[in-house]
Amino acid sequence: MAYGAAGLGGFLIVLEAAVRSGLVDARFLPPASEILRALAAELATAELWAALAETLWGWALGLAIAFCAAVAAGMLIGVVPGLRAATHSTIEFLRPIPSVALIPLATLLFGASLGSTLLLVVYASFWQVLIQVLYGVADVDAVAHDTARSYGLSAWSRIRHLVWPTALPYVMTGLRLAAAVAFILAITAELVIGSPGLGRSIQAAQSGGAVTTMYALVVLAGLVGVAVNAGVRAVERRVLAWHPSIRGEAPV
Repeated sequence: MAYGAAGLGGFLIVLEAAVRSGLVDARFLPPASEILRALAAELATAELWAALAETLWGWALGLAIAFCAAVAAGMLIGVVPGLRAATHSTIEFLRPIPSVALIPLATLLFGASLGSTLLLVVYASFWQVLIQVLYGVADVDAVAHDTARSYGLSAWSRIRHLVWPTALPYVMTGLRLAAAVAFILAITAELVIGSPGLGRSIQAAQSGGAVTTMYALVVLAGLVGVAVNAGVRAVERRVLAWHPSIRGEAPV
């Protein structure tokens, strides 16, 4: 934490010095001190908090939908014999398609609304979680699986007591990756499509020539992204408190 704060402080000092010394044109990149003052001024406005709430709502709702759908689909595909092989080609075809390629479709279906943001966020986040769930299910020890079956455990019991605990670290990794991707896509949708939120505020500031305000909002987006990542990591540590990777235990 201290190193991160020191790194950020050093970056701001370098930025301030580069602009003040004339190495960078202040018309295109204002000094860090001016950006921070503009950020403080923006934080005092109700419009900014409303825009930030719109962004976080789109991020959270899209991430929740993608996470639940991906976990359910991943467990089903991973557990049902033959289903993974049957869906492999389809997944590998759809997964590389960038979410931004869906912007025309999102605009056509939903216009500049929350629906467009959700379409991009859900599509991008879904694959991050799904692939991790599939890896987690495939990582179940074959001997343990055969032992559970020989003891007469039902399919649901095997999923609950064997498959899910094995896959859970992978699931949380997928959630962490998806959370970052979801936030990026939420901002992107607002910037490009004009959906309500912080991204649209950045676009409005840029269009209006308010360069300092634009950079202040970009900095705020970065800070929120850091907070999102820290929050998801905290959830991951709490959920996996029993796991050796979190407890710091060396594998035997």
